[in-house]
Amino acid sequence: MGKLTTHVLDLASGRPAAGLGVALYRRSAAGEKLILQVSTNSDGRTDHPLLAGEDFSIGEYEIVFSVGRYFQKCQALQSSPPFLGDVPVRFSIADAAAAYHVPLLCSPWAYQTYRGS
Repeated sequence: MGKLTTHVLDLASGRPAAGLGVALYRRSAAGEKLILQVSTNSDGRTDHPLLAGEDFSIGEYEIVFSVGRYFQKCQALQSSPPFLGDVPVRFSIADAAAAYHVPLLCSPWAYQTYRGS
């Protein structure tokens, strides 16, 4: 069975982004449905996959990373208001048997994501 995982790296400090809020939504024609909200652990990862087993299915999803709040907590140098707030990453799962990993690399001024393994 497939699964969906994530991790976040704080490029400003060169460390995993511990305590960063992550929300996962399922998207459909009817709108968005919140599936879960968690925070990253000391390794910048979630303790469990965001989706796995019967909950992991083909469809459109969105992960919202609370980047602005994270850097505010870290007292990182930011503009006021912060340049980045919540960072949404929209993607599709096309294979319910595959592993999908959606990492985020971020700083107060930029972010990047990709489909990892």
